[in-house]
Amino acid sequence: MINVTVWNEFRHEKTDEEVIKIYPDGIHNCIAEFLKKDKELSVKSATLDENEHGLTEKVLDETDVLIWWGHMAHADVSDGIAAKVHERVLRGMGFIALHSAHIAKPFLKLMGTSGSLKWRLDDFERLWVVSPNHPIAEGIDEFIDIETEEMYGEHFDIPTPDELVFISWFEGGEVFRSGCCWNRGMGKVFYFRPGHETNPTYHVPQIQRIITNAVKWAAPKQKLEKLHCPNVPISPEKQRKN
Repeated sequence: MINVTVWNEFRHEKTDEEVIKIYPDGIHNCIAEFLKKDKELSVKSATLDENEHGLTEKVLDETDVLIWWGHMAHADVSDGIAAKVHERVLRGMGFIALHSAHIAKPFLKLMGTSGSLKWRLDDFERLWVVSPNHPIAEGIDEFIDIETEEMYGEHFDIPTPDELVFISWFEGGEVFRSGCCWNRGMGKVFYFRPGHETNPTYHVPQIQRIITNAVKWAAPKQKLEKLHCPNVPISPEKQRKN
């Protein structure tokens, strides 16, 4: 089983009537519910206002892949929790940053850049698959049309992705690197752009398939108990024979 934690700041869904209509139980629970349909995944959720943002040492130790959605409350995330998430990724935990998590504290620590971009509300989007053989694109058509989404446009201030799976084109003419993969230490990171809170994007079956695929791609083969630089003497069996 792959242990997945879906993290959401869970603020818009408490105050914005438009968001409440689309995600009455929160974006995190919408994502958790479709992930739970896959029998290979064990899924729990966590939110900003829980103790330690729901990301206690025990939760992080048990998490194979952490999904992160945030928007209006990035500054409210503890620097200490962001540092713990960063360290867990270096030790092997997978990390999936969704939509406006491009400026979430853990993502910025992992990228080392500003995460800045252009944006505009409510545009038509065509999400193109540019790496059809990539595991995250498995079962996805050549492109996905999203009738209404928030436009993100280049330049996107991120390190050059190790792999680029999706790019977006918007009716206003902008393009954007919408599905980016990196290796960080022992961990894998995937940034996936669609998913503004006032659009029902996470209800779209192909978007759900991409996120499910991404969880399986990001799942660790192994995790380190800690980060360290061990001094390793040569064992007798490895010594050169004269």
